[in-house]
Amino acid sequence: MYKREKKSWLKHLDFTILDIVCLEASLVIAYLLRFGWYMPYAREPYERLAVIVVLIDICVVFFFEPYNGILRRGHFQEANACITFCTIIFAGVLAYEVATKQTEIYSRKVIYAYWLISMALVFTERFVVKHIIRQRMRNEKNLSVMILLTTAEYAKEVLLEFEHLQYCDFTVSGVIVVDQNLKGVKICGVPVVANADDCFDYLRTHVVDEVFINGNTRESSQALANELLGMGLTVHYNLVHMNALAPNKAVEKYGNYLVLTSSMKIASPRQVFAKRLMDIAGSAVGLIACGIAFVIFAPLIKIQSPGPIFFSQIRMGKNGRKFKIYKFRSMNVDAEAQKASLMAQNEMSGFMFKMENDPRIFPIGRVMRKFSIDELPQFFNVLKGDMSLVGTRPPTVEEFEQYELHHKARLGIKPGITGMWQVSGRSAIKDFEEVVALDTHYISQWSIGLDFKILFKTLQVVVTGKGSE
Repeated sequence: MYKREKKSWLKHLDFTILDIVCLEASLVIAYLLRFGWYMPYAREPYERLAVIVVLIDICVVFFFEPYNGILRRGHFQEANACITFCTIIFAGVLAYEVATKQTEIYSRKVIYAYWLISMALVFTERFVVKHIIRQRMRNEKNLSVMILLTTAEYAKEVLLEFEHLQYCDFTVSGVIVVDQNLKGVKICGVPVVANADDCFDYLRTHVVDEVFINGNTRESSQALANELLGMGLTVHYNLVHMNALAPNKAVEKYGNYLVLTSSMKIASPRQVFAKRLMDIAGSAVGLIACGIAFVIFAPLIKIQSPGPIFFSQIRMGKNGRKFKIYKFRSMNVDAEAQKASLMAQNEMSGFMFKMENDPRIFPIGRVMRKFSIDELPQFFNVLKGDMSLVGTRPPTVEEFEQYELHHKARLGIKPGITGMWQVSGRSAIKDFEEVVALDTHYISQWSIGLDFKILFKTLQVVVTGKGSE
């Protein structure tokens, strides 16, 4: 029987529970430092806050996946992760206080001390727990005994990779080389214990928990796997080397085929759910702002440039899906017709058009563009699901038709009202390849936390008007 690695948040339930203990301990210590030897749970507001901290922690674990790759992090990476984790919890506590109008009830010194103490305690707890896990893994009594079954060509390569694994729950006790008789030879310090003729005898008479098959043909590997399964052994059948594909992979079942799926970014269902939930909540607020802007700017648009108040255009969405985008009109009605005569003054290198002091923009349109007010109707696109709050800039059909192969990578996610390019000084970026690089970086590194960071920077750009023209 093989104990499969736990998935999702259950995989690190130990860290989840211990982090909650540390967060609660931080609250107690902060309270004692401020008020003396009195337990915070004796006062109803702080008892309630203790429960809120647990609920916020569960939400952070569910939506942000703070334990992803935790066992592989170095000390500096772990410190950074702990600071981020505790800061999000702290921000959640502040949001709770403001939303419930209880800022006057809680001591600021307690709350801020709690924040600092929690970072220290959580980091210490994770450091100790990971040290214990590492020590347990070094104890061979807790390790599964594995035999590597391979060809002479791949034996050294596989053993070296296993040797450099930071955390593994197995030890390689021997190698079976099926294409040469190397019995008695040591490869990377591991003995060759059998060959093709006597491999089954060895597996029958020795302690073996698992067999890793690598380097054989598909047909021979399947035949070997069937024989070994019949002996009650756990079999690992190498599909493809991890470095041969993009960094994000998942094993899935398609019909009767077991496939290794690879993509620029693989998001979990709860991450997708969280992003959509954020889009719906954000679009609801954005549409209220759009309604207010309509009352103010609609008459000015009509006065300065008679014609429709809204501008709509077909754009290219996720992986080339077409949709109609909406904006407040900031250009003359015949702006698209005038574009051809202005192409010689295009400041962008590549498949985007950008021109400083564009003559097609009327005066109030410049104000709307400076503060991104013209973008507000796009919240309707977000609510519909054509766009997201954060994503990549949706290209026009004309731009898309000129794309080279690698340019389409930026359409691997829903387009957004804002994105990495928009908050990276878009007025200063003149090369389309730089835009593509920023967009593909965003897609490959995407997380809910990154979206929040971009939204925060977007607010700064909108308020100051810098980099938005």
